[in-house]
Amino acid sequence: MSIGPWQILIILVLVFLLFGAGKLPRLMGDVAEGIKAFKRGMKDEGSTSAKIDSKNNKENDT
Repeated sequence: MSIGPWQILIILVLVFLLFGAGKLPRLMGDVAEGIKAFKRGMKDEGSTSAKIDSKNNKENDT
C-alpha cells in the first residue's frame, strides 16, 4: 500500500498549518542543508574508506 495524492495533500496542509508561511521556507532550507551535509559526509567517508583499503592492500603485498 502506497501513499496516494490525497494523503500527500493532507500531510502538506498539516505541515503548513503547524509551521505557518513564515517558518516554512526556513525549515525547507534547513532540511536541504542537512541533506547536502549528509551527502558530503557520505562522499568523504567513501574516499576515506578507499584510501584505507588501498593502504591495507599495499601493506599485505609486502
